[in-house]
Amino acid sequence: MNAPLFADPSAAPSSGPIAAPAAASFADPARRSLALPTGMLDLRLERGAAELDDLLGFAARANAKRGFLFLSKVLGKHWPSRPSAMLDVHARLAAGVPATDGPVVFIAMAETAIGLGQGVFEAWLRAHPGRAALFLHTTRYRVGAGALIEFEEAHSHAPRQFLHAPSDPALHALLAAARTLVLVDDEASTGNTFVNLAHACRRLNPGIERVHLATIVNFMGAAATAGLDARFGLPVSTGALVEGTFSFAPGALSTTPGAAQRFDADAERGASPAFGRLGLARAVAAPDALATRLATGVAPGARVLVLGTGEFMHASTLLGAALERLGVDVVVQSTTRSPVLRWGAVAQALDFPDNYGEGIANYLYNVAPGQYDHVLVCHETAPGPALHGLARTLDARLFHFRSEHDIEEVPVR
Repeated sequence: MNAPLFADPSAAPSSGPIAAPAAASFADPARRSLALPTGMLDLRLERGAAELDDLLGFAARANAKRGFLFLSKVLGKHWPSRPSAMLDVHARLAAGVPATDGPVVFIAMAETAIGLGQGVFEAWLRAHPGRAALFLHTTRYRVGAGALIEFEEAHSHAPRQFLHAPSDPALHALLAAARTLVLVDDEASTGNTFVNLAHACRRLNPGIERVHLATIVNFMGAAATAGLDARFGLPVSTGALVEGTFSFAPGALSTTPGAAQRFDADAERGASPAFGRLGLARAVAAPDALATRLATGVAPGARVLVLGTGEFMHASTLLGAALERLGVDVVVQSTTRSPVLRWGAVAQALDFPDNYGEGIANYLYNVAPGQYDHVLVCHETAPGPALHGLARTLDARLFHFRSEHDIEEVPVR
C-alpha cells in the first residue's frame, strides 16, 4: 500500500464514494473550477450540465502526462455503478449512432471503456434486429498469432494499444464490408487517440467511409468537434451525453508511479479470445443460471459488488444486471492499471499485483474491505496468487469465465 497515494485498506469501510471536495461550490452549473493536487481544472459546459454530477466525478491522476481524470459514475470502472444505470447509458449512446447502410463496426477503447463499448454494441443490436455489426475492443495484450496493429494513446499511463484483426473468416469479411466505424470511449478530450485508432482501422479496411464517436462526455469543444472531418479525412459525427470544453493548468506532481505496461509479444497473459478481442457479431449470453444460483444465497438487504478485472469488464456487468433483475442490491466495478490519487471522487484505494502476470500494480478504487456483504470477482485469466490475494483481501468469491457458457467458481481457501 502506497500511503501518499492511497487509503489504508485496514481503515473502516466508508459509507460510499464521495463526489467533489466539500469546499468546491459551483454557482454557475455550466462552469466548474477545481483545484486538484496536480493542477487546476476548468470546465465550460455546453450541454448536459443538469446531469453532470450523476454521470461524472473528478479525480487526480498520478500521471505526469495528464494529472486529472474525468471519472465516470456509470462506467463500472472506478466508481460503483448500478447495472440498470449502465444499460440506460448504453442505450442512449447507441440511439445516437446515425442510420447507415451496410455493416457497422463498433470498437471499444481499452481498458476503461471496454464494457461501455460492448454494451453500446449490444444495445444497438437490440434496436436494429437483423442488422449486421461487428464488435472489437482494443487491448494491451496479444491473443493468438494473427495480425496485430499498434496505435498510441499518448496521454495514457500505458500508451501502447493494439487491435487484432478477426481470425474467423466470416468476422473478417464483416470487417472488410463495413463502411461505418463507431469508436466508443468514456470521454473525448483531444480526439488524438480516436484519430490514431481510425487510421489503424483503415489499414484493416480502406473502404471505411464514415466515423461516429460515441462517448459519455465530449470535452473537445464545438470548434474542435466541427474540425474532426478534416483530421480524420472522413465525415465524422459525435454523440455524447455531456459536451463542453476544458483547460488544465498542471502543478507539481509529488509522486512518480511505477510502470503500468510491460508488453512482451511472446508472453501468454491469459487474455481470452472469446469476449471481443478477435471480434463478435452477436451479444454475449447473460449468465442467468449463475445469477439465479447466487441470488439464493443473498439475504434481503445485503449489498453485493460484482467486480471485473482489468480488461475483462462486460461479463461482470451482465452478471450484475442479471442479479439486479432478481431484486439483488448490486453494483458493478472493475480493477484497473491506472494510478489515481486519493482525492475527490476517489475515497478509497487498494493496490495489488496484476492478474495478467505483467508484474505491474493494479488498483481498486472506492472499495474498502468489509464494505459489501458479498463480493463476486469475474476474471478471464487462470487463477493465481494475485487473484487469490485479492479475494482474501475482499473476502470475495472467484469466478473464472473460460467462456460465456463455461464459468467455474474457484475455491479461495
